[in-house]
Amino acid sequence: MTLSALAIACLAIVTICYVGLCVISPFGNCRKCRGFGYQLKKDRRGRLRPGRICRRCHGDRKRIRIGRHLFNAAARLHRDGTR
Repeated sequence: MTLSALAIACLAIVTICYVGLCVISPFGNCRKCRGFGYQLKKDRRGRLRPGRICRRCHGDRKRIRIGRHLFNAAARLHRDGTR
């Protein structure tokens, strides 16, 4: 097997695994607050304390995955185009 065929096979496996993850679990932890719902801040002693509510997820702690967002946009475009 040539090197390019091996690279294509590995890329196909990674893509299929990510698609499966988006189907099984369309929502993932927020990248900004790491799923806590608020931004962590350190106090004077160095301990982590809750800060303000996360601006990206609005405290919901979960965000839609990029792959699921792209799938929803493509499905919406197809549905609107076939009406």
